Formats: sequence, C-alpha cells, structure tokens
Amino acid sequence: MDKYAIHPNPLVRFLQKEPKDFTKADIIRYIVENGIEMVNFRYAAADGRLKALNFMINDLDYLDTILTFGERVDGSSLFPNFVQAGASDLYVIPRYRTAFLNPFSDIPTLDILCGYYDKDGKPFAAAPDQALHRAHKEFKELTGMEFHAMGELEYYVVSDIDDLYITPDQRGYHESGPFCKWGDMRREAMKAIAEAGGKIKYGHSEVGNFAVDGKMYEQNEIEFLPVDVEEAADQLLIAKWILREISYRYGVLLTFAPKITVGKAGSGLHIHTKVVKDGKNMYIADGKLSDVAKTVIAGILDSADALTAFGNTNPTSYLRLVPHQEAPTNICWGDRNRSVLVRVPLGWTGGAAQMIKDANPSADFEVGDTSNKQTVEFRCPDGSADIYLLLAGLVAAARHGFEMENPVAFAEERYVGVNIFHEEHKAIAERLDHLPDSCAISADALEAKREIFESKGVFGSSLIDGWIKMLRSHNDRNLREELAANPELIKELVVKFINVG
Repeated sequence: MDKYAIHPNPLVRFLQKEPKDFTKADIIRYIVENGIEMVNFRYAAADGRLKALNFMINDLDYLDTILTFGERVDGSSLFPNFVQAGASDLYVIPRYRTAFLNPFSDIPTLDILCGYYDKDGKPFAAAPDQALHRAHKEFKELTGMEFHAMGELEYYVVSDIDDLYITPDQRGYHESGPFCKWGDMRREAMKAIAEAGGKIKYGHSEVGNFAVDGKMYEQNEIEFLPVDVEEAADQLLIAKWILREISYRYGVLLTFAPKITVGKAGSGLHIHTKVVKDGKNMYIADGKLSDVAKTVIAGILDSADALTAFGNTNPTSYLRLVPHQEAPTNICWGDRNRSVLVRVPLGWTGGAAQMIKDANPSADFEVGDTSNKQTVEFRCPDGSADIYLLLAGLVAAARHGFEMENPVAFAEERYVGVNIFHEEHKAIAERLDHLPDSCAISADALEAKREIFESKGVFGSSLIDGWIKMLRSHNDRNLREELAANPELIKELVVKFINVG
C-alpha cells in the first residue's frame, strides 16, 4: 500500500513526501494542479494569535515572486514593544513545510506559516519562533539530542443551557454524547487540524463542566503526539486558530482562558516532553526512567517559577494554580501523580505484551520496543501561554539541567510519591518551593533567573525586559486578597481575558 494513502494532509497525499521535504516547486505544482486561487501568509504576533495576509494569485510569475521573496509587514503593529514606528518594516518569508489547505475559505486557498526577518535579511531576534529555534539549536549542540514535545490543548465551550442529559458538576471526564454536548465540534476540529498537519493523539471531553447565569460551560481537550519541538509549536498555534474558527461557525464561544470561576477546574496547556537521539527515546534506560530524564526534570524544576512568565501570562492564570483543581502549586515531581508540577505518566514500560495478549488471547504478534512512548509532563502552563516562548523556555530549562552540578540528586530530592494536597501530607508540601501566585511574582522569578534563558543568546535581554514589564503591568501582586474582599472581581477578570492566547 502507498505509504501516504491514508495521510490526512492532502498536500502530503498529493506530493508523496513529508512536509519537511516540501520545496517551492512542490507548492507551485500543488497550487496549479488543484485549482488553488489564493495564498495566505500566516504568522504569530506579540499577542500569540495567527495573523493573515491574503494574496490573489495573478499569474505564475507573481506566485513564484511571493513564494521566493515573501512580503513586507508593519513590525511596530505586530510587535509594539520591540519595534519602533520609525523603523518598522519586517519581512515575512514562507516556510514551505508548513503549507496546508485552508479548511474554511470558500475560495480554494493555501495557507503557509512565515518567519520574520529584519532589514538585513537576518532572522528577527525578538520573534518568539526565533527564540525557540535558538533554544533547540543550543540544546542539540550541547547534548547531541533532539527535544520533542506535544501539548494537551484544553478549552471550554460556552453556550446556552441545555437541560437535557445533564452531567453532574465537574464530572465530564471522557463523557460521550448526549451528555457531552460539543463532541461533534471537537471531532470536526480534529479532522481540520489533522488535515492542516497536526499530529493528533486523541480528543475527549474533560472533567470541567458547570452552569452559571444561564450559560453552560463544557470542557474538552485535544492532545497531540510528540514531534520536534519547533513543529509542535506550529501545530498548537494552528490548532487554536482552527478551534476558534469552528466555534464561531457554530455560534458559540470557545475559550482557552485559564480560569472561568472559583471552585471549578481551569484549562491548562500541559506540555509533554521527550529527548531523542538517533530515533531512540533517551528518557528510558533498561526499562526505567533514565538519568537523562532526571537531568531534564532537574533543569525544569530549577527554572519552574520563572517558566510561569511564558506559560501563565495573565492574572487568571494564578487563580487556576490552587489545590484540588487539577493544577500544581508546588515545585516537585512524581510518577503518575497529578498533584505535582512534573509528572511521569504511564509509559508502557512493563506488561505491554501481557496486556494485549490477555485482552486478545489469539494474538500472535510481538509487541516490540515500547520505550518511545514514555514522556515527562510539565503541568503548569495554560492557554494564556505564548506557545513559542513557553517551549523555548522549556528547552532552555532542559539544557540548564545538563549544566547543573549533580542534577540527578537535585531531582531525586524533589521527588514526591503522595498526593500533597491531602491533609496528612501537609508537611511535605510545606517544605517544597511554591510556584508564583501572581504575574508580579512570576516577573520577579524571571528577573532573578533570566540568565538561564539569556544564556547562549536564546532570549534577548530586550525580550526578557519587555516580558517582565508586561507581567508587572497587571498589578496583581495582591489579587488574592482583593478577591477575598470582592469575589465579584473574578467576573471582570474573566471577561477581560476570555479571548486570551
């Protein structure tokens, strides 16, 4: 059978090659032979959302020109904190491997993600995707390994109350229809994301569901497969755009906001990581978690409070990071433990062959090596994250682990094997360091540990300065006390940040 016969991306099926091998000639051939009439350049700005520049294909020469030279854009509007109006021009240059068929346009349209370049033709240093590229380059040079990642994209769908088939409050985990109301929309989004190049693992309804003020809030999730960390960022960015576009067509609000109301589960953006060498997962050695994995964990734990600057970027982020709400509060790690910051989930490292043969007594095949399935999960980030900067920060933190003295011992000292939110384990929680509880504290942590991220020029100093300034502009250092005095304040915050990220 043709290797690409069932591939969801129509460009891959047509061109019979992997996206990383797409050329300009491939893109032109696909456009000509499939009746494509428009091209959209897409790129993320400082607000983290995909922007669009539409091109009508006048003729082959014009198509060749835009695919070769890109176009000028106003950098001062896209990056107001880093580009001055007096010298605002930037170039956007298409990255052929990211091309996908637009699933929404009535006019046959091909979309392509672009990179930013400055007046000298150099990558624009303040662009978030360039920070990620530099972080991954430095990690590979130091360790000889590649960093892979994937995200768990959680979101709420907000609609009018449906009194039929009610699911009990906060009991929506893996519910199916008719108790899950928005499963069809999730599946439609999954198909569109896969056709746009997203490597999806699965989708499901999540635990969060509640009703308030005549509205129903239902939580869903789409989880991806681990891929090269730079590709993972592109996939998450496109997926968020697709989800919003589809929800708009359904006439409902879809939000990635970290917190909707007190006492209900918020939406996270958990990131699973994997370190790979020659196609082999280096997190597993002899069937157990390796020292490489513990080294990465050490680097993440030591950087965790500062990482919130990129993964938890508005005041509602810190209302999610509370006990008993599917979110971490302490800087520690553990196996299969959802109360910790860094979790090592089940990885099929033992018993895989036994399970499939027990479920299927007639099974006559060998399971093979399952070590590639093991990941390490960072549970702190949420939908407010700047995806490129968050992943750049994670890669820089992982590299920092390999630069620490005795990182394995550092990690082992912070291992927790119990639910630290239970009263009987209160003493364990009290001895651990805490995550920030506001943007202001997160900014303080970033300022204190900025060298981890600025090392090797991964994050520019002006980018760090701008990010600290942005976080402090929220003036939320005493937000929890203010909410205690005025609980209605959370409604104002939710409205303000409902379309975050």
